[in-house]
Amino acid sequence: MKMNSLGLPKKETEVLAAELNILLANFQVYYQNLRGLHWNIRGKRFFDLHLKFEELYNDSQLKIDLIAERVLTLGGTPLHTFEDYMKNNKLSIGKNIHNDEEAITLILNSLTQLLQIERIILSQSGEINDEGTNSMMSDFIVEQEKTIWMLSAWMDQEI
Repeated sequence: MKMNSLGLPKKETEVLAAELNILLANFQVYYQNLRGLHWNIRGKRFFDLHLKFEELYNDSQLKIDLIAERVLTLGGTPLHTFEDYMKNNKLSIGKNIHNDEEAITLILNSLTQLLQIERIILSQSGEINDEGTNSMMSDFIVEQEKTIWMLSAWMDQEI
């Protein structure tokens, strides 16, 4: 088995970098959805949600950078075109959403989809003992699960 300079199996690491690129593309769509929600939200909950959406898109922007840097660390090239993002996107696109519950539903659905991608990556990185990717995915998952819990509570829904 050929190993790379990180001590990880070369072939499996290439597959992992490709999966991280899928996550990267989906995070870019999630980020853009959040920007749109931030700009377009209306109603009596405007002030609270406007700030919350800004918090979420700032957080996603940091995660986007971490994912891209991990792809590079593993020897891959991060996706960086809208064409690539849309080709790999699994999230719903939120266009002109003004309603608070519709906005939160979009975020909940997006986070659920991101978690599915992250769990695939976590499983693959665990199989090759890639602790760097494991750690990053674990951190993302814990944070996003908490966000899902909080937004579900806001919607008065069970998880």
